[in-house]
Amino acid sequence: MASTSITDEPAALADADTAPSEAALRAHEDGLRRRESMLRIAVPAGIVIALLLAWEWMVRANNIPHYILPAPSLILRTLFDNWGSLSSALWFTVKLTLLALGAAIVGGVLLAIAFALFKWVEIGLFPIAVILQVTPIIAIAPLILIYVSSTTAALLLCAWIVAFFPILSNTVIGLKSADSNLRDLFQLYKASPWQTFRYLLAPSALPYFMAGLKIAGGLSLIGAVVAEFTAGTAGKETGLASRILESSFRTEIPMMFAALLLVSLLGIVIFIVFAALSRLVLGHWHESEMRRER
Repeated sequence: MASTSITDEPAALADADTAPSEAALRAHEDGLRRRESMLRIAVPAGIVIALLLAWEWMVRANNIPHYILPAPSLILRTLFDNWGSLSSALWFTVKLTLLALGAAIVGGVLLAIAFALFKWVEIGLFPIAVILQVTPIIAIAPLILIYVSSTTAALLLCAWIVAFFPILSNTVIGLKSADSNLRDLFQLYKASPWQTFRYLLAPSALPYFMAGLKIAGGLSLIGAVVAEFTAGTAGKETGLASRILESSFRTEIPMMFAALLLVSLLGIVIFIVFAALSRLVLGHWHESEMRRER
């Protein structure tokens, strides 16, 4: 018994030494991740703050009139002073963007499934989708505004056209990228079309769909703003683009910058939301969003 305890003693000591070292290593890795996350936020924020301070100093030092280039402090003050009208315009732009994006998701996914299942549907309709994508929306927006009686519906259609193609093309690529060996395996086990779609095609297409969604989110906002620029200030409800146009007509440059700031912030929020959604959906199983040790 004494020899057994002596033999086991080095192993026990090794285990005791290994456990703290592994815990310390994990704590060190967690600290590195937190530091990296903080740097990803702090570095861009620091650059933006430095640029804003330089902008403020340049305007004040050179006495640049506000109708040529307003200082950031004046832009923020204008934003707060006119928040009532700007907030309603922001809400209209948000609604238009989200409705167009939702319609693009539904239409793009359904048509992508039809393309993947029926070759002749893809041959017949994909060129039309390409034509809609390559034609500048600013060129066809006036025609849409002429033929569609409702201004809001016309704006929604313009934003939908811009956001539709990334969803369609990315989802089609994802559905077609499923492993051919797995397709044969599903056929061998006589899987139903629904089982094949649920367990093979959908997981294969999901990363591509999420990539297309991040692109389409920003494009739907661009489409909504461009369409409203073309429409001018027509209609009872107007968005941020109309506020920019009105301010340019009245030479209210600080108001223009305030509305432009809201458009930019909205685009940033849309991208951050969909990037976080992509990491949430794909982070546990797909290489594109999994955290790697460095």
